[in-house]
This record gives sequence, structure tokens and C-alpha cells, in this order.
Amino acid sequence: VGRNEIFAEVLADGSRDFTGPELGDDDVAVILYTSGTTGKPKGAMLTHQNIYSNAQDTADYLGINENDRIIAALPMFHVFCLTVALNAPLMNGGTVLIMPKFSPAKLFQLAREEKATIFAGVPTMYNFLYQYEGGSADDLRTLRLCISGGASMPVALLENFEKKFNVIISEGYGLSEASPVTCFNPLDRPRKPGSIGTNIKNVENKVVNEYGEEVPVGEVGELVVRGPNVMKGYYKMPEETAAALRDGWLHTGDLARMDEEGYFYIVDRKKEMIIVGGYNVYPREVEEVLYSHPDVVEAAVIGVPDPDYGEAVRAYVVSKNPELTEAELIAYCRERLAKYKVPSAIDFLDELPKNATGKILRRALKERLASSHA
Repeated sequence: VGRNEIFAEVLADGSRDFTGPELGDDDVAVILYTSGTTGKPKGAMLTHQNIYSNAQDTADYLGINENDRIIAALPMFHVFCLTVALNAPLMNGGTVLIMPKFSPAKLFQLAREEKATIFAGVPTMYNFLYQYEGGSADDLRTLRLCISGGASMPVALLENFEKKFNVIISEGYGLSEASPVTCFNPLDRPRKPGSIGTNIKNVENKVVNEYGEEVPVGEVGELVVRGPNVMKGYYKMPEETAAALRDGWLHTGDLARMDEEGYFYIVDRKKEMIIVGGYNVYPREVEEVLYSHPDVVEAAVIGVPDPDYGEAVRAYVVSKNPELTEAELIAYCRERLAKYKVPSAIDFLDELPKNATGKILRRALKERLASSHA
């Protein structure tokens, strides 16, 4: 029996009338798995209300409208792409320019030929675009805005990219559990490099201590989020859900601070903080210094066991200058960091380990180091 005959039999057994399921705003629309950069991925159950509200609130905040032509270069299963590059423009009459696979050459070509107005990408993409010698500001002349999310963008990269291509980058913050956007640097007020911006419409962020109490302005604590964008829970993981959703707030696991104008700054992941002789070292602070060196293309910092201080700082770097030495780079850091924050060792790699969306995996570097000592 051929396939057509089997299909005909299936149709014959079915009804000619189709009745769609009854769906409510609070029904689960998708289960999006967290990237798992620090542990086992968890399935965030996002409702129709979560997805709709976050897409519209993001569009309102960034002014996405029917005149926009946005480049979608990330995979559609990535929540940042799903909300910012797909749902937000489509809900407001915009055009989505889909890239089946990201490459700097193809993106410059697409932006030029299709007169793109917005590009939404992760820092790794911006780094590839900046390092690519075949692109120019003229290729991106129709862009009114670049949006960065998915990971923290080094300040040096943001400033260099804006200067080279004459386009602004609005860095934001989000996570799968929040559909994902909670903050963006506003377009109607001064942007602050290094900041993830301020609350988007209908979403609240605050910084709390270990007891859930809001900390004073400028102090570091855990970033927590509340709003219609926050997930229903983790799929079949009640204990993890209870730990993440407490007293109506989503606990992000990210350390942050807020300034006097309501701008938030991500300091680092709680789980990735390094403690050197009782002093806290945030990997991102050390990485920012490494990225500011003109020969450094990529950098990542981890904590490693140390018999005297408990932990020590170790860095991994991709350099475009083969003559750059470990001693030179350590000396560069020593001029810009407190002594206990300076890397005790720096390894040079051809590339850093990343997940499917380009996020650098510090965990993989720890595993690499552990296996080399086994």
C-alpha cells in the first residue's frame, strides 16, 4: 500500500469538522530549556500570557513597529530570538529577515541588500562582526538599532563596535524563565555602557540579600524579577520551581547592583563567584580588563583550587597576536586590578567553548582543567 492510500484512509476515518482546543492565557504554550551553562538544563514552562506580554512590552520599549526590518540570526529555539527578533516585530507589522546560519559576510550582505533597521544578537556575534575585515559602516547604514542579549557584553567591545559601525547598541537582560526580557537600556535617555538598563514596561526588578530584603543602592545582591512574563514553573521539577519562585519573585541566580537612576548592572553568576583568601572576585570584572587589551579577542575567567588561598583566578584567552605572552597579559592585569584579582595563570586557546547560541561556557573550561590533571 502506498503512502497516498494510507493517508486517504486516515482522512476517511476522521471528521470533516475541526474543533480547536480551548486555550487560556495561563495555559502552557512552550517549554523552553535553559542553556545549562552552569548545570543541568531545566524546562521553563511559558504560558501564552508570558510570551504575548513580553513580546509586546519589548516592542513598546524599543519602539519596534511596521517600518522595522529585523535580522533574526539566532536559532528560533533561542528565547531571545523568539521574543525580540520574531514575535515582537510580527505582532507590530514588522518584517523578519531570517538567516538560516549566521556568518559575518552574509549578515553584512543581508543588512545592505534588505535595508535592515534592527539587528538582535549575542555578544559573540558582535565580536565576530567587529573582527571581520570585510564589513563596513556603509553595510549597516540603514540600521537604527542593535540589540544585545543572552550574555554580558564587554564594555570595550560595545564601544569599539559602535565607533566602527556608527550604530548604537542597546544591551538588555533576560532569562528563559522570564520569556526572556526584563531590562533594556532605554532609547529616550542616556545609555550606560556595562549596564543592562532599566525595567521594561510591566516588569519589576530589584536586588535583594540572602533573606530576600532589598539592598541599598549600589550594593551587590541577587537580582529578582516579577511580572506577567515570569514562567509558570519548571517542567516536572517541583523542587527547582520552589527554589526559583519565592514570594511571587523569580530568583535569577545573578548577582547585580542598581544605581541611583534605576539602571541595573550584572556583576556575575552567584555560582561562579571566586573567593580568593576570603575576598570575592567576580569573573566578569577580570574579563572586562582582559577584553580591554587590544590583542585579546575573547576571554573567560574561572576559579581553580589553591592550597594557600582556597581559590585562585585562572584565565583563558583567544589572542589575535601570536607573540602576546602570559607574562605580558598578567602585567597588564596587575596595573588595572587589585592583587588578589589578577590571574595566577593565563592559557591561550584557539577558541573558547560555547553553546549552540554562542555563549561562552566557563563550566567546560573547568572540566577541561580537571581532566588535564586527572
